[in-house]
Amino acid sequence: MTLSNADLYRLKSDARRGLLENDLILQRFFERYGAQLSVEDGQVLSQLLALDDNDLMDLLIGRKDTVAILEKEIALDSFKAVLQRLREK
Repeated sequence: MTLSNADLYRLKSDARRGLLENDLILQRFFERYGAQLSVEDGQVLSQLLALDDNDLMDLLIGRKDTVAILEKEIALDSFKAVLQRLREK
């Protein structure tokens, strides 16, 4: 099941970050995958967007593979799949 327009809009609004690099990566992600995101993808994105900018950047560019607050979640296949798509160039 894909995300509703309202949920997608909320995620895009939450994706506006303090670091330009995060904004660019997230904007590219939504342009590529926004129309096909599932509800589960939306939940993963919500968890990622709740991180502070530096932790999010570390995950997005692959500097880190995990952060303490999401240690269990990052092991899930759905989480790995979204993170992999976010890291695509």
